[in-house]
Amino acid sequence: MMIGPALERQFTIVNVVATAALNQSIDLEILRKQFPKHVLWDQDIYGGRVAYYKTEGMEGKVSIFWSGKLISVGTKSIEKAYQELRQTARALNAKLKTGPKVQNIIATATLKTEKDMDQIISKLQNDKNIHIIYEPEQFPAAIIKLPINQTAKATILLFSNGKIICVGLTKIEHIKEAIETMELKLKDNVKRDLGIT
Repeated sequence: MMIGPALERQFTIVNVVATAALNQSIDLEILRKQFPKHVLWDQDIYGGRVAYYKTEGMEGKVSIFWSGKLISVGTKSIEKAYQELRQTARALNAKLKTGPKVQNIIATATLKTEKDMDQIISKLQNDKNIHIIYEPEQFPAAIIKLPINQTAKATILLFSNGKIICVGLTKIEHIKEAIETMELKLKDNVKRDLGIT
């Protein structure tokens, strides 16, 4: 008999959002003409304030703003996000004024649990350290705000099938800690229900 939740695999990074800034502004209309196969720019998309750069070898894409700000999305590692920001700067014959910085990492994991969502939410709501929003008629997951330390707070979407989506963190070790904390909280709740200490 399974007593508590267990991670099928630790977690999978599904998206890294990272930013950087170039040492110059960029004329996006000219950029589209220079790279017709790799740049998507349209005056009607966000008022023409952003272009999207993607080559065949890129895992994600990089948003380029007139100001020179770059945003990388769609990569599955910090290293790849940084690499694609630097690659974009090189393609534009520009230098990075501010180095790449992670803004958000989205990761998924799966917990196995024998309890239904209403029981899980009821137990977790007793924990004063976390904040939960659960309105299944509006959204199929519980939204759990989980502090990791003084400065980092995870937002965890917990679905009834045990799937977890963790967002809002910028360090891999914080994601691991957030998922392990959720696992422990769910395990503790099951143990209490079974009278196990």
